Amino acid sequence: MPRSGIDAHFEGRRVIVHNRSIQTRVAARLLTPQQTPPAMLPSCRLLACFSAFALAACGQMPTAGPREEVVLTSASRAAGATIQVVEVTDRVVLELAQRKQTVLFSQAFGPSAGAAAAIGPGDTVEVSLWEAPPATLFGAGVAAPGALSAARPVVLPEQVVDREGAIGVPFAGRITVAGLTAPQVAAEIVRRLRGKANQPEVLVRVLRSASSTVTVVGEVATSIRMPLTAGGERLLDALAAAGGVRQPVAKMTVQVTRGNQYLALPLDTIIRDPQQNVPLQAGDVITAIHQPLSFTALGATGKNEEIAFEAQGISLAQALARAGGLNDNRSDPRGVFVFRYEPAQTLNWPRQPATATPEGFVPVVYRVNLGNPASFFVMQNFRISDKDVLYVSNAPAAELQRFLNLVFSVVYPVISTIQLTR
Repeated sequence: MPRSGIDAHFEGRRVIVHNRSIQTRVAARLLTPQQTPPAMLPSCRLLACFSAFALAACGQMPTAGPREEVVLTSASRAAGATIQVVEVTDRVVLELAQRKQTVLFSQAFGPSAGAAAAIGPGDTVEVSLWEAPPATLFGAGVAAPGALSAARPVVLPEQVVDREGAIGVPFAGRITVAGLTAPQVAAEIVRRLRGKANQPEVLVRVLRSASSTVTVVGEVATSIRMPLTAGGERLLDALAAAGGVRQPVAKMTVQVTRGNQYLALPLDTIIRDPQQNVPLQAGDVITAIHQPLSFTALGATGKNEEIAFEAQGISLAQALARAGGLNDNRSDPRGVFVFRYEPAQTLNWPRQPATATPEGFVPVVYRVNLGNPASFFVMQNFRISDKDVLYVSNAPAAELQRFLNLVFSVVYPVISTIQLTR
């Protein structure tokens, strides 16, 4: 006998079929030998057998997934009570939004410009010195009395700051410049030359910076190391210097790594909000990421497939629309579900204790009842996450219709055969 919810047996002159899944009872009455011509007895027995077989086999009908009540009861009876069933309400949507609030670049890195770029090992610097005539330490000696003279700079050869962060200046000795700005290095040289040179003045320029740079990698035209200048380059300046991103703006995420901290935002958000176009600091790593986000639509929707969405995210209402909406012929508006793994601290779970996976995630089934008009407002604020499964269950009437169609598809040919034999 079938084990899927349908039992069939013979009782007197009837074939009794109990279909538990759709809660119906079908009885096929058979003619007795006294009521049936002898020539039709084999056909009637054949009809009875086919009817019983068709009705019993209906428990194995194909379906797109469980019905609404099956999802709810299965989750409540899950081993270990690990699956949480959450009715989506305004309160739940608000709590999810607060717990998953994105930290902006302007909050983490600040809107103000970074400190002036300091000199570091590997930088190439140039030192120019001036002295007041007539006596000069770096010039050709003392000028003749009455001779016209002018202060001319003495430009020292370019120097690369060594691993110890130092350079050498005649008569000033070895000077540690790492961590200092160019004006600070100039002031230190003047201090050391005072009393040796005649009213010395010094200008220090950084010709090529190897330490005050930012690195741009990922989905850009060219990965580069961009030197920072006193102009105060910003995030979009670095992306422009790298030739821009190689994917559509709506599908790109930009990550900024600064020290031990890293944050990511959709590129579209950075472009729309100038505050997120933060000033860069030496050592920043900018990564342009093309990370396709998607959800899977299953069940009684217009189409069953994996559907991509933009980096800034979409709502449940948009997700249903992209999946073709609910199928009018078989969907149950009360059975709209979103299956997702959530971090253990996301919500105050209705079933306690909440059991998490070894990775710290709780399996959750979010349920939306579209039979309630208020749910159409709620679903506009419920955000879809990457790898969500959106499932719409079949309506009970659709299951009954499929059951009857299968019965008639088996029984009708038999009845036609009986009529032809008469």
